[in-house]
Amino acid sequence: MPRMGRTAMAPTNQSIHVHQRKSLMNMSFYWGSYGTVVFSHFPGFRTDMYYVALVGTFITAFFVEWLCHCQLIKPNTNNVVAGLIQTLMVTIRVSLAYVLMLALMSFNGGIFLIAVAGHALGFFLFGSRAFKKSASPEKSIDLPPMHC
Repeated sequence: MPRMGRTAMAPTNQSIHVHQRKSLMNMSFYWGSYGTVVFSHFPGFRTDMYYVALVGTFITAFFVEWLCHCQLIKPNTNNVVAGLIQTLMVTIRVSLAYVLMLALMSFNGGIFLIAVAGHALGFFLFGSRAFKKSASPEKSIDLPPMHC
């Protein structure tokens, strides 16, 4: 016996209208100079902007490593001033690390490799023993190492 009070309506064009948009986001690593890195539609399909994204990613990773190993605060600095400087440095380091993480979430192989290269060169120049002046015990760095 059919149900009373319910009638089937044929779908109209308005009710089944689906927006189809080509997405620049990938969920697995890919190679290419297109995509979205941090900002929507950047670099898009422009190769020159992709190279800008690569350079920006490298500099960001390099700068994060520098912040991890720099010694900007003099030993005789007031504790309150030193604490404020450390807080500002941590804020900058964490902000840049998060921006770098967003760039890596583009899953672009070139962005990934250039970020690793920036961290590696930054650590080699600022954190390794390759350029230390003496074998004497190191002064403490301003910021503690980043830990997850």
